[in-house]
Amino acid sequence: MKKILWFRRDLRIQDSMLLSIDGEVLPLFIFDTNILNGLEKNDRRVSFIFEQVLKLKSDLKAMGLDLALFYGTPHDVFTYLKTLGFHDVYASVDYDACAKERDAKIAEQLSFHALNDCYLFEPNEVLKKDGSPYLVFTPYYRACQALYTQFYALKYKKGNQSLVNFEYNELWSIKSETKTPLHVKVESLGFEPLHVNILEPQKALEIFTCKLDSYDEKRDFLNVNATSHLSVHLRFGTVSIREVVRFLTAQKAQGHNTEPFFRQLIFREFYAYLLYHFPKLAWENYKYSPPISNDTEVYERFISAQTGYPLIDAAITELLTSGLMHNRARMVVGSFFTKHLMLPWQKGEAFFAKHLLDYDASANILSWQWCAGTGIDPQPYFRIFNPYAQSVKFDKEAHYIKHHLPLLRDIPATYLHKEAYLMTHDIAGYPKPIIGHESARKRFLSAFS
Repeated sequence: MKKILWFRRDLRIQDSMLLSIDGEVLPLFIFDTNILNGLEKNDRRVSFIFEQVLKLKSDLKAMGLDLALFYGTPHDVFTYLKTLGFHDVYASVDYDACAKERDAKIAEQLSFHALNDCYLFEPNEVLKKDGSPYLVFTPYYRACQALYTQFYALKYKKGNQSLVNFEYNELWSIKSETKTPLHVKVESLGFEPLHVNILEPQKALEIFTCKLDSYDEKRDFLNVNATSHLSVHLRFGTVSIREVVRFLTAQKAQGHNTEPFFRQLIFREFYAYLLYHFPKLAWENYKYSPPISNDTEVYERFISAQTGYPLIDAAITELLTSGLMHNRARMVVGSFFTKHLMLPWQKGEAFFAKHLLDYDASANILSWQWCAGTGIDPQPYFRIFNPYAQSVKFDKEAHYIKHHLPLLRDIPATYLHKEAYLMTHDIAGYPKPIIGHESARKRFLSAFS
């Protein structure tokens, strides 16, 4: 029986669950118009994914397979494939609400087989004794540690597969059961070709070897290259989570401190787990209803890096110019957005969703709920990051700030951490703070109480 292998968040041939399935197979990737139609034409993620899909296609051809490319809605693509006699589709799991709804509709057309290839644990595998999901990370983490064995990091073996006869040399536009050939280039999707400069996963792992021992100590410092650079690869599956864990196991055997990074991987699992069990978290507060403002002028100043807070504006500039943002900066920005500006976290989440190269629904949504103090396992509502204290602690010499805001490069670093200076400065082209830190803190706490 012919089987469809639907590549989505697993754009690789190494350690692939899809490629462990025996039989006559049609590997495919769908450029989903339901998603693409809502994106800007210069979206970096489309170019990155397109490059990775072409690499996947080349790698599959080298092993005697290939990759069929489609442009359209999954519903239309699978409706068409059903007319060719396909009955089974295999795909890696995805837990956000839109993805679950999409997969449910496909399951009405074909026999849908969900594979847990993005995470170590399945969502119903780590539960409390009463069968309910954990609501706090630390007990969840301990349960994962107790459950974890070498089985979770086993490498998948290549299955005995043969390739279905199909026209693999075109990009097929599918609409209402009709197909039209398109040139295999990103412009055919209506997007600008952009090269995204991201370390290859193997190179990132190699470099990360030298950072492991100091990861816990240095990862929050904005001007230190101490992070793994794996978030984009884990998001799109250009590296498998199991390969990363095998890497950590090997490094641990050599005496390196791997626990802090493993803990971060389990945080990633926890957020996906929460979104699976509590899908309304995608749009709804779990606890508290914080005071909110819908001041459009304030929002516009935020998204254009014009708040007058150097750390906040540097972080937003990093996001707008690279599609990335340091994790420490994300926390400070999220707190500032929801507490200093009192804007709804959903609006901040949507802004990040539009620009983050490594955007992952569960991680982004739950992180914003944490910052707002509204989530299941939240930062307390009364804890409000002081952007000046954060910048002096994690960017003392203002290297990060000045890199992303070159108009501030001649200002002494100590001044960029002081509100008194920023409130009265005359720096050409840079605004004064949108609101004072202490007045913002008091305003939020007063409104919340």
